[in-house]
Amino acid sequence: MTMDGQGQESGTGLHCLVTGASGYIGGRLVPDLLEAGHRVRCLARSPDKLRDHPWAPDVETVRGDVTDAESVAGALKDVDVAYYLVHALGSGADFEETDRRAARTFAGQAHAAGVRRIVYLGGLTPYGVPEETLSPHLRSRAEVGRIFLDAPVPATVLRAAVVIGSGSASFEMLRYLTERLPVMVTPSWVHTRTQPIAVRDVLRYLVASATMPDDVDRAFDIGGPDVLTYRDMMQRYAEAAGLRRRVVLPVPVLTPGLSSHWVGLVTPVPAGIARPLTESLRHEVVCREHDIARYVPDAPGRPLPFDEAVRLALARVREAQVATRWSSASVPGAPSDPLPTDPRWAGGSLYRDERDQLVSASPEALWKVIEGIGGEHGWYSFPLAWAVRGWLDRIVGGVGLRRGRRDPHRLRAGDSLDFWRVEEIEPGRLLRLRAEMRLPGLAWLELRVDTDGAGRTRYRQRALFHPRGLLGHAYWWSVSPFHALVFGGMARNIALAAAEGADGPGSRRTRRRREGLRR
Repeated sequence: MTMDGQGQESGTGLHCLVTGASGYIGGRLVPDLLEAGHRVRCLARSPDKLRDHPWAPDVETVRGDVTDAESVAGALKDVDVAYYLVHALGSGADFEETDRRAARTFAGQAHAAGVRRIVYLGGLTPYGVPEETLSPHLRSRAEVGRIFLDAPVPATVLRAAVVIGSGSASFEMLRYLTERLPVMVTPSWVHTRTQPIAVRDVLRYLVASATMPDDVDRAFDIGGPDVLTYRDMMQRYAEAAGLRRRVVLPVPVLTPGLSSHWVGLVTPVPAGIARPLTESLRHEVVCREHDIARYVPDAPGRPLPFDEAVRLALARVREAQVATRWSSASVPGAPSDPLPTDPRWAGGSLYRDERDQLVSASPEALWKVIEGIGGEHGWYSFPLAWAVRGWLDRIVGGVGLRRGRRDPHRLRAGDSLDFWRVEEIEPGRLLRLRAEMRLPGLAWLELRVDTDGAGRTRYRQRALFHPRGLLGHAYWWSVSPFHALVFGGMARNIALAAAEGADGPGSRRTRRRREGLRR
């Protein structure tokens, strides 16, 4: 067997199934597997979410769900190695049962299909702490790993603590807490030791796991070379980012629940995702072994030190080269129903707000504005109203307005965009967003580029809302008086922004747009 510099067998050409390819790790693992010479099939509930990834033409994508035995069986046909990268992350009161059932289904179907290996990325658990006292999140991940190790198919279970990489939830939490709070009152878990690992090393171990010997059937602790407290990580992040040393004042009264809401208010990571992350920091999580090196030899400088992992992640963020983000995966509890294809929709009431605006610019200039909407560019109307709506959503446990964008200029299907998600994009023509804010119903926002009979550029905007019960109808009628201000202003200002892009920053249209935005 010949091994390359990352401990991978050369020229294997294995057939790999990746679940969770729309998520943070899965979306990065797929191109690495392809680069290693493997064939890749992706299992996804919504295959359209994967179609705009650069690697999409090079993989096979099948529709299915890990809880559905029939779709899992089809996806595992002729597969050598199956990567299991899905977990509920506290998406409901019964999420542990859902994780348990899904893992058993996957393990059973992998055995029936003759799969050679299952690879699972789980969480590092504290030594000597009874499993029943762990957070539900960590407890469930440990149980899933055990299910795979007890199954007939040989398994590699990788157990990691804090993953440091551009766009990871752990990195975003660390980044925003440190950058926004030069003086902070923090929970006592900032003194808990943990062993962070660079996402590049996680991916290196995942890829190499495909070619482990058949008799390897065990869990491996994986971590970087540094064991740090969360306070240490904040101070070292500040140094790497060129910030002044932070003043950290830990207090014992912040429970995990309060901590998650505090993180949710300060960072883009919503409380529902912050809670399992903060609960995982209550106990010391340090690797007890580094046996993975027997199969994936450490190259010089690997695993990456914490400071280097932070510098690389910051460089990716600053260069807008973030391949995937924590928000790439669907938010637990967020609506996922696609927009009905029938415009009259026999399924019930569908409220609309439609706007149509002539634009003194080319269709290309208009599309550039549309595709750049959200994030730092804003929503082109009444910023205070959008900000208030985002804060209200955060208060009730939603994602809020601060998820921003993965890329400041380009969107792809499945991207999160503040409290929306890109449901459909036809470059140069259509952007359809589905709301992931907390609402008594389902909502979409469509932005279109069109032309009229005279060849003039037209901007068409459509907001749709499908109410859920009486509360949904009441919600629509309570906010509809503000639509002229919010949606009407949005249509006008997008048209003006497109004209500004065509005419240059010193034109009269530019001044009109600025005046409109101030109003």
